[in-house]
Amino acid sequence: QVQLVESGGGLVQAGGSLRLSCAASGHTMSSYAMGWFRQAPGREREFVAAISRGGSRTSYADSVKGRFTISRDNAKNTLYLQMNGLKPEDTAIYYCAAKTTPLNSDSRYRRFYNYWGQGTQVTVSS
Repeated sequence: QVQLVESGGGLVQAGGSLRLSCAASGHTMSSYAMGWFRQAPGREREFVAAISRGGSRTSYADSVKGRFTISRDNAKNTLYLQMNGLKPEDTAIYYCAAKTTPLNSDSRYRRFYNYWGQGTQVTVSS
């Protein structure tokens, strides 16, 4: 199985940028489609973005499309989320996750992911 550790969260002003990283260990990350989810206080964990095993295909939630970019470096076993134009409503704990099945329509649903990181806090001030 794979272990996932997120980093790169922090406090940023509205309009600013952050880049999150997710380091994978224990198994090669190229075996998994990967995703980012987030959870704000009092809300359900929601889909943010997903990427195919090789990185050629991506999927985004409408709320982040055009502002966030998911990418991966399989040689470094690392997943990224570049977040630009941050808004206060982007404040949440961000989680990376790995799924053993390919990127497809179920990649937006957390129940299809097999492994999760512990999360990293992103806070956007207005």
